[in-house]
Amino acid sequence: MNGHWKKAGIRTAALFLGGALLLPGLTAHAATASYTAHDGDTFWLLSKKFDISVQRLMSANPNVDPLNIYDGLKMNIPTGTVKAASSKAASAKPSANDGKTVTTMAGQSLEFSKVLDIKATAYSDAPEENGWGPVDYFGNPLKLGTIAVDPKVIPFGTKVYITGYDFNGLPKGGLIATATDSGSAIKGKRIDIFIPGSRSFVSGFGFQSVKVYILK
Repeated sequence: MNGHWKKAGIRTAALFLGGALLLPGLTAHAATASYTAHDGDTFWLLSKKFDISVQRLMSANPNVDPLNIYDGLKMNIPTGTVKAASSKAASAKPSANDGKTVTTMAGQSLEFSKVLDIKATAYSDAPEENGWGPVDYFGNPLKLGTIAVDPKVIPFGTKVYITGYDFNGLPKGGLIATATDSGSAIKGKRIDIFIPGSRSFVSGFGFQSVKVYILK
């Protein structure tokens, strides 16, 4: 849809967001653990490694210029995440079902924390809609399951289940997606769903009211 253009400053920072955080050089602190930056890794990859939000990592490194992350740069990881990552498998136990589940068309039961009523649009990988190429906010290739969000409403990295749409370019009944993109027009309770296909085909989605289940 029109309005999905990424602002140059935001998108450039996102594509280069990361220089890299590797395990060597760990030093415990009261609030953070220190890592030495190297070329190749990103905030996004580290957030997945330690099961922590991108926003929290960025907040722990307010003085780091994402366009100038260099080998040897000291960066911070909020404390507790390293221990949680190493002991997660050993301590994990089946959680009690609190009743908040939604069932997919395939019969899969998904546990969610809340559900939002959202206005949805759709976008393609056409250059007219993606000034920085067919990639999301973090530089990952656009694919079915990518959605653009307002991170103040749905944080980056959140997995969701979307229902209530009517469009033959999407799975019938519902779509499991991840919030990894943004757009200048996507503010508040709005999402933009990436759909493979031509711009003219995707534009047929229009504006639709959907339910977005925030998955646990």
